[in-house]
Amino acid sequence: MNNDIAKLIEKKMEEAATLLAALELPDAQQNDRSKRVFLSLANIGPSDQWNSASAPLLTTAQIMKFIADKYQHSYATNTRESIRKETLHQFEQAGLIERNRDDPQRATNSSKNNYSLNESIIEVLKEFPNGDWESKVQEHLSKVPSLLEQYAKKIEKNKIPVTLPDGTKITLSPGKHNKLHADIIHEFCPRFIGEHGVVLYIGDTASSRDEGGKFLHLASDYLLRLGVPPMSHDKLPDVVVYDSEKKWLFLIEAVTSRGPVSSKRWIELEDALKECTVGRVYVTAFPDVKEFRKHSADIAWESEVWIADNPDHMIHFNGDRFLGPHT
Repeated sequence: MNNDIAKLIEKKMEEAATLLAALELPDAQQNDRSKRVFLSLANIGPSDQWNSASAPLLTTAQIMKFIADKYQHSYATNTRESIRKETLHQFEQAGLIERNRDDPQRATNSSKNNYSLNESIIEVLKEFPNGDWESKVQEHLSKVPSLLEQYAKKIEKNKIPVTLPDGTKITLSPGKHNKLHADIIHEFCPRFIGEHGVVLYIGDTASSRDEGGKFLHLASDYLLRLGVPPMSHDKLPDVVVYDSEKKWLFLIEAVTSRGPVSSKRWIELEDALKECTVGRVYVTAFPDVKEFRKHSADIAWESEVWIADNPDHMIHFNGDRFLGPHT
């Protein structure tokens, strides 16, 4: 890095620090990482004037690339979560940015999730440093509660409502995967488990924001009584339902891109559930036949397949019985 570029970068970092402090970001979000992220979201390079600021829709990967290209600072791939959880999340809470402005229904775990500065922040930047930027900051701060309220309403509007068999109402974050979770509860369970079904676990692709989380509904004590040990979310199937009349435990994987009940997955679950006192039924759920065809060669024998767009039917993969535990 030559000396002239280094000086330009240092100046822009100092200016970003001034702006973040004026916008009342916590100290932890005034660090060098947050300054660089803020500059990338404003599309401001070291030699750019602040009045040229814009609000492109940037994924976390694109933010990291901008920082590497313009500010000559590279972040390791495994720091992506730190940028999201320790900078972008707080920028969102403070009303600086909006997530998925182009598609509020995008799944929380989508690689296409993007972030962009709100218009009130762009107005601040276009006045900085010689214009009336401080009054624009005050205007923004006065709007923050309503901005956050509007954003929360948008998120809530796009959530997926689910009513469990016992009448409990929950909501899942937007996305195709969670839509399939809802279909399992509303369509599969009434048809193939019936009135004695008890939902013991349902996950959510949202994992780190105040929008649910992977353990959205988890009946830990009930699972322990059935001999199911505590399991991390990456080991649990997407949905777990107990038929209290037949004493069958349905372990259901929802597949919209990967992860059917393969032979490997079947063996892993059987080992984890070796102390389970009830019969296990393994089901892979797909949204449609097209997705099923992509994974059909990987599905374990002695398991079941259910396809949401043809909900009255099941596909049985061999074994000594249809729809039941195999011993």
